[in-house]
Amino acid sequence: MIARIEGLPLRCYTPWRMLTDLESCTVHVSRSLLDVLRALDRGGVEIALVVDDGHKLCGLLTDGDVRRALLGGADLSSPLISFMSRQFTSVSSSAPRTAVLDLMQARKIAQIPILDAAGRLAGLHLLHDIVGRPDRPNWAVIMAGGRGTRLLPLTENLPKPMVPIAGRPILERLVLQLVGFGIRRVFLSINYLGHVIEEHFGDGVRYGCRIEYLREDRPLGTGGSLSLLPEPPPHPLLVMNGDLVTQADLGALLDHHVQQAARATIGIRRYLHTVPFGCVETADGRVRLLEEKPTLTRQINAGIYALDPGLIERVPPGVAFPLTDLLEDCLARGEALAAFEIEDDWIDVGQRQDYHKASGREA
Repeated sequence: MIARIEGLPLRCYTPWRMLTDLESCTVHVSRSLLDVLRALDRGGVEIALVVDDGHKLCGLLTDGDVRRALLGGADLSSPLISFMSRQFTSVSSSAPRTAVLDLMQARKIAQIPILDAAGRLAGLHLLHDIVGRPDRPNWAVIMAGGRGTRLLPLTENLPKPMVPIAGRPILERLVLQLVGFGIRRVFLSINYLGHVIEEHFGDGVRYGCRIEYLREDRPLGTGGSLSLLPEPPPHPLLVMNGDLVTQADLGALLDHHVQQAARATIGIRRYLHTVPFGCVETADGRVRLLEEKPTLTRQINAGIYALDPGLIERVPPGVAFPLTDLLEDCLARGEALAAFEIEDDWIDVGQRQDYHKASGREA
């Protein structure tokens, strides 16, 4: 069935404090410890960023650094340069949220400066901005029960969603992403080697959320496990495939779903395919058009959905049920089915070449 799907929003999401907000917490390298205290008080981010005339980042100072300097005999007029830390962790503006969170957790820091290619200060990641956003009332379900046969032997003793990307399981990345968008109740639908997932995540407390499990006694397809939810969700339900590596703006998707008054919303992705041959169009036995190796553009299902709570009762219990059947039913009933274009990074780790691409290496 071909259907008209409405609404492809353009948006801009910035998960860090921009430079215009940073002037209050920056201090010139020539200034004193008193100026550092003033910057700490103005900025309210528990760190002062030391810059030179070209706005290159020279070092960092915390209130603890100032306190230790004063206890060591310095006074407030002492030049800060003698006490600043020149060893600091920084990232580029293209660093994904999950990678930044990895660094913060590994190094036990709550602020990471963003530098441009010339070492100039461009922004500041704050742990509070990444994981401390206002809570959303929405629940999320991640489909994590598949066998991943196309990824063998990687999945011989490991569920596909637990395959690591840059040292962190795919599923853990998804959970942290949900938490980063304020979702605190997460259901993991499990089947194949489900105990591995349960042992890894537990109740979810250490990830900043509540994790519960939808245990499939047999494979229930991409949507059947929704019938195992303990109660109907009170708000639109976010559903994701468990083999995605993505920076999709999940909050914007949920907001778009509400704005469109949709029964369901599909995350879509623009897909380009270059035909490796010259193509020919004909009519009545004659050639009308020659086109050498054309590139075709299609919009594909990205495996991320927002569902109206009332749809859950349409999922038949105990049987394999593709989630796309539920969406087709919405179309057949004439119900609004919206689309949200995912412009951020997105890879479906379904085959070995996709896994290698997500891992940043060739197959």
